Amino acid sequence: MIESLEVLAEPLIRHRLEPLYSNSELEQFSSECEQYLKIIRESLPDNLQHTLFLYEDALTSLQTILESKIYLQGFKDALYLFNELHIQMN
Repeated sequence: MIESLEVLAEPLIRHRLEPLYSNSELEQFSSECEQYLKIIRESLPDNLQHTLFLYEDALTSLQTILESKIYLQGFKDALYLFNELHIQMN
């Protein structure tokens, strides 16, 4: 049941998260992060550039996984609360 819920919820999650990234405050924060990363990249010696790339890649993967899991948990919590309210009303 849980896995099928995840499969069904995945397109909904992607659809709901996309507009969040067009938020001007988030865009400003993202731009600021990019500026700091650029400074770090330019300051690092060549032998550490690949390490920074691997770090950024791992961080992006972690963020993607967490976004989906957090949204899915919120969806599960909403279903649970709906069921609890429905039971109490009967």
